[in-house]
Amino acid sequence: ADTTFSAKPTNGLLWTWSADNPALGGDLQNMGAITEATARLLSCDTTITRIILNPDGVPLDVGLKERLFTPGQRKALLVRDRGCIKCGTHAGRCQAHHVHHWSDGGPTDLDNGCLLCTSCHDDVHHHGWDIIMGFDRHPWLVPPASIDPKRRPIPSYHRRTMRLDDAAA
Repeated sequence: ADTTFSAKPTNGLLWTWSADNPALGGDLQNMGAITEATARLLSCDTTITRIILNPDGVPLDVGLKERLFTPGQRKALLVRDRGCIKCGTHAGRCQAHHVHHWSDGGPTDLDNGCLLCTSCHDDVHHHGWDIIMGFDRHPWLVPPASIDPKRRPIPSYHRRTMRLDDAAA
């Protein structure tokens, strides 16, 4: 048997579209704008996941009532978080974390998930770090009182130039 090619595409691309102006076309993750014709061409030997974003750049909810995040949800988390929300570790080395724990009734959806590497996941579960979802539908970290006695929220790693006070103004 010829094993040169796998039975299914081994490469995957994320193609994001703006929900408020879909006529503009979409952006290929880390590449920029592409047309639908180019997407069809690329999809001949790769998978393309089309993710619709709201005006704030947050993927629209595709949640299901399951404990584990689906592959589509994980891709949407990758688009939004870009990696570990605490340290910035590459998304491929991250786990999907329930902000409000699933065992406590937290849903498995984008507004209750974020990406954390193993070390930072341990910090959240065992060392006093908390995560809240901001009004902007992005995760914010809340350090333990030993690091910040006022426990002021910190934006996720790839959004550190933003502060809650700035965004509310």
